[in-house]
Amino acid sequence: MIPFIDLDKQYISIKKEIDNAIQNVISQSAYIQGPFVKTFEENFSEKLGIKHCIGVTSGTDALTITLKALNIGIGDEVITAANTFIATSEAITINGAKVIFVDNDEYFGINTKLIEEKINSKTKAIIPVHLYGQSVDIIKIQEICRKYNLLLIEDCAQSHFATYNNQYTGTFGDAAIYSFYPGKNLGAYGDGGAIITNQDSLAHKIRMYCNHGSPEKHVHLIEGTNSRLDGIQAAILSIKMKYIDVWNQKRFEAAAKYIKNLSKCNNIILPQIRPLSSHVFHLFVIRCQNREKLQKYLLENNIQTGIHYAKALPFLDCYQHYNHKTSEFPMAFKNQDELLSLPIYPEISDEQIEIICNTIMKFYSL
Repeated sequence: MIPFIDLDKQYISIKKEIDNAIQNVISQSAYIQGPFVKTFEENFSEKLGIKHCIGVTSGTDALTITLKALNIGIGDEVITAANTFIATSEAITINGAKVIFVDNDEYFGINTKLIEEKINSKTKAIIPVHLYGQSVDIIKIQEICRKYNLLLIEDCAQSHFATYNNQYTGTFGDAAIYSFYPGKNLGAYGDGGAIITNQDSLAHKIRMYCNHGSPEKHVHLIEGTNSRLDGIQAAILSIKMKYIDVWNQKRFEAAAKYIKNLSKCNNIILPQIRPLSSHVFHLFVIRCQNREKLQKYLLENNIQTGIHYAKALPFLDCYQHYNHKTSEFPMAFKNQDELLSLPIYPEISDEQIEIICNTIMKFYSL
């Protein structure tokens, strides 16, 4: 079986370092906050060139808390992409704001040409999602936010250390969020997330809110919540940080092999790389004919795949009250029946990629 992702292979490659890191946390009983979290936050922010990193329990929490700290709530509207995971939109609505969807472009990111028509007096922020591992046209979005005095919050849950115009995603806006879900390019061994920002006052408010509104023990200036990256996950992430650039490069090389081997298959559309972008290929997503049959055929031939995502956000049951029409999001609507994610991870072999590509080609020759 060729798995969709093989986390065990990665663990085995750095097993001694990971095991020692976990043991160090246990021996120091540094489970909540403490030196291992502090070290990871400092290393993460230093690599990005950002002043503040606040570790939290998940990417979803990171989004929800950031919006809360930026005072986005009832009566406000926030613009985001139609094609992404629900965490982005639910963070908006959890805070009481209304989510405004925008269709995607040919690179699967939010279509910047359609954003301004969605802006009105209630619009407070834009959350672009750097989907599948590459940046949106973030400079254009930055310009729109400045023009209309909007907050810019980058969703980097799938774009760890991808760049746009040689600048890391996450460093263009007022704040950015990350997920360290195990399957991410930089993944923990459980849930985890982070918020980054250059704004001192925002960072202070976020960190306080994540710790029950407490800047110090038994002092609660506001009501907050409990959302803290734990010591074991932080220690694991610090070890993995040493390898992330190499792992991202290996993902890119694997994607290049897919593209070379499948370039002559007329039944699929291969992912495109946006000009000025570096792609870290969190996912390798193709658009294909007869997706369900192809996916079944691949599984019958011991190849796992994924669908990201089976239904675009505007058409989910939980957003039926918006009464969106398919004609409003033609790209997202079309893509949801064609998208298929092929196995990709740093440890995938050339032989495995060749088997996958040959199996796809065989399917379309039947």
